[in-house]
Amino acid sequence: MNKTSRQPAGQETKALAEEELIDFGFQEVARADKQDRVRAVFDSVAPSYDLMNDVMSLGVHRLWKEALIDWLAPQPGQKLVDLAGGTGDIALRFLRRGGGEVLVVDINEQMLQAGRKRRDLRRHADRISWQVGNAEKLAVETASADRVTIAFGLRNVTDRQAALGEAWRILKPGGRFCCLEFSHVSNAMLARLYDRWSFGILPRLGGVIARDRAAYQYLVESIRRFPSQAELAGMLAEAGFAQVRVRPLSGGIAAIHSGWKLD
Repeated sequence: MNKTSRQPAGQETKALAEEELIDFGFQEVARADKQDRVRAVFDSVAPSYDLMNDVMSLGVHRLWKEALIDWLAPQPGQKLVDLAGGTGDIALRFLRRGGGEVLVVDINEQMLQAGRKRRDLRRHADRISWQVGNAEKLAVETASADRVTIAFGLRNVTDRQAALGEAWRILKPGGRFCCLEFSHVSNAMLARLYDRWSFGILPRLGGVIARDRAAYQYLVESIRRFPSQAELAGMLAEAGFAQVRVRPLSGGIAAIHSGWKLD
């Protein structure tokens, strides 16, 4: 009689159910529902998103973004595709530092609308374009970008590995990908202070400034559920990136992950 490793029906059903769930902050939700939930969060916070970035990071996000641009080293004629680019913060910095043109892709139309209204981006209107799109399946030509970035957006993507694969696909050979994202604090004392700020204060500020405490509760929780620096570096390598590097920022509160497409 042949033996089989087939699981009992009950265990198979449980395993299938677990595969169909994904993190949404500290909640587990159906994989098919996460995208709509994330869209609803950013529909709500779009008008106050840039202000809340300053509040959430005490303005330090500006330094992190400049560090990202330092790694990108923009050159005239280079094209950047900025995924989850929202209100155009990375696009503006890339163009100011000498980059050629930018395509901002975001799944949320409200975020893009907020970006189009920015006065500091209007002078660059001829070099920036906006596209509603999903980072997991981009309507962008293969090997068409010199640089690809995603800043504070990868943790909101349902299938992060698919998004990294798409970033690799649209890069030209010799192109560079950089991800700036909140990370995990390494210092125990700093971690305690950071937790108090994140869980005790930020959602309240979100309730006052953005009038949506729940949205910022989700954003805080999503940071804690995001992969470690080593895990994310492994995901970049799996997507095909070479020379993967990680640069922790502010004691690990944030980090930049970088990889190159060599062929």
